[in-house]
Amino acid sequence: MPEPAALPVAVIGAGPIGLAAAAHLIERGIQPLILERGDHAGAAVREWGHVRLFSTWAELVDPASEKLLAPAGWVRPAPDTYPTGAQWAEDYLQPLADTLGERVHYGTTVTGVARAGRDRVVDSGRDTQPLTVHVTTADGDEERITVRAVIDASGTYTTPNPLGADGYPATGERALAAQGRITYRVPDFSNPAVRASFAGQRTAVVGTGASAFTVLAGLADLAKAPDGTGTHAVWVLRRGISGSTFGGGTADQLPARGALGLAAKAAVESRHANAVTGFRTTAVEHDADRLVLVADDGRRTDPVDQIIVLAGLRPDLTFLSEVRLGLDERLSAPVRLAPLIDPNQHSCGTVYPHGVNELSHPEEDLYLAGMKSYGRAPTFLAMTGYEQVRSIAAHLAGDREAAQRVELTLPETGVCGGAGLFEQSTAQEAASERCAPAPQLVPLGVGASTATENASSDGCCGS
Repeated sequence: MPEPAALPVAVIGAGPIGLAAAAHLIERGIQPLILERGDHAGAAVREWGHVRLFSTWAELVDPASEKLLAPAGWVRPAPDTYPTGAQWAEDYLQPLADTLGERVHYGTTVTGVARAGRDRVVDSGRDTQPLTVHVTTADGDEERITVRAVIDASGTYTTPNPLGADGYPATGERALAAQGRITYRVPDFSNPAVRASFAGQRTAVVGTGASAFTVLAGLADLAKAPDGTGTHAVWVLRRGISGSTFGGGTADQLPARGALGLAAKAAVESRHANAVTGFRTTAVEHDADRLVLVADDGRRTDPVDQIIVLAGLRPDLTFLSEVRLGLDERLSAPVRLAPLIDPNQHSCGTVYPHGVNELSHPEEDLYLAGMKSYGRAPTFLAMTGYEQVRSIAAHLAGDREAAQRVELTLPETGVCGGAGLFEQSTAQEAASERCAPAPQLVPLGVGASTATENASSDGCCGS
């Protein structure tokens, strides 16, 4: 068995946090092995590539990654501009992955992580064995890789929360999702084919975060267009509507996010959408060719043609079943991190920056980082993830002082970034002027509260 120090560190996921982890490891003289199941960097980000971030380029680039890119002549885009997900992936993540070169293995799906020769039950000799990562390649080959540590930055975007209010799919949900009648992503209303599929239709939108706001505003715009006559949204909320439902409005420190909430409010007030509150779905039934949502109290919605569920994201822990995780029973986040990110108590800006101490598990040298470390909590920031992997890399390099040091300060804005309707340059200019004093908060996972942009049931932009 090779000496541990000679082994690479496996990084699961070539998204923003996984690639940043690789950059920090290289800076520390440690070789990363990045395992990405997609065929490009930022595969999840590309899926919501039509959505514009609420954060500027100044907050979307990791410092160690920028140092790695500089020798290749990479220049950060204008710091006060707001990229779409596609621009973030193409103009930053892919160049960073290209710089990392053969360290990035595309088309590689991680199917298991374990302690070499020991399942999670065995104590004997556990502390002397390296970790092994089981993978399946794009060719279907199965391999087992020996590593000194694992940083799982695979995110949560691929595992959206279901329509069912009890955390399981509602009766009938699976079959309708397979038919495409229920979806879990923010549609690209600029795509003519997508636009046509919603025109003149009644669409149920389930969720209360910025992703849901984006869809409500998009459907309202379609309803007002000549090709959208008859388009209507049924907004299904598990809670009631209060003064904070639509966000901070004109008082929001992120004007684009405030404008999005106001656009959703306008959609309801103009009757392009009607809200159904306190509705906890248990089943979806057919009414001829249309669908009806059924609540736990017996209430039924009016018939709709399709359903968009934006009720948050959750981590995929299936390939970690043979390692010893210390996870909070509610959030599925590391037990020492969970109290810091509990959405009942915290928003993005009030989460204390954290590192290796809060991210450690009973299984030594195994870390969940980025959006995945937050479990079901919806308040993750990219800047926070960059700080996480900086601390982990310092710890793996034996630099205890740097690992313990906090190198990030966040403002208590109470706002997270997310799916925006940020298309006009005048809006961008106003946002940059009004938000300049405070760092922008970053969304990682549009369409599910994986990244909820507020401490609600909907999620932020995940990666």
